[in-house]
Amino acid sequence: MLTVRPIEQKDAQACTEIVNHTISLGGTTAYEEPFSVDGFDQHYRKGTALCFVVEQAGRVVGFQGLFDVGEGVLSVGSFTDQQNPVKGAGRALIEHSAKAAREKDFQSIIAKITSDNASGLGYYSRSGFVDDYVIESDHQRADGRWVDRIVKRMVL
Repeated sequence: MLTVRPIEQKDAQACTEIVNHTISLGGTTAYEEPFSVDGFDQHYRKGTALCFVVEQAGRVVGFQGLFDVGEGVLSVGSFTDQQNPVKGAGRALIEHSAKAAREKDFQSIIAKITSDNASGLGYYSRSGFVDDYVIESDHQRADGRWVDRIVKRMVL
């Protein structure tokens, strides 16, 4: 069974391992440099309007941070354990986050996904996000390539 709850400081190590492994795989996040545990804690736990972890049997298997970008809009970042994937973890996070955002009177959530991230584009589309706009050549990969960012939106 999956449980979603607000992130706590004690989750920083597990979440840092999840995001850093994803970064090391390349191509599925705009992040290019790994986080330190303190850097993760500052950026996600302290720097977000809402942030949740999803657990299975007490083990953190993913997290989702929602950053307030103004005008009733949140920007989302989602990461799940790619070493030991747990089916439904991403879905549980987005459903919980959308409910919490509605309760806080936000109007929509956006996701900015690099155009080379097919799995991320699919995840957000399956989660009810629709294409909103494209930011051309918005992110440079470590190999020098420039990629667009596809902005998807979920109206709450």
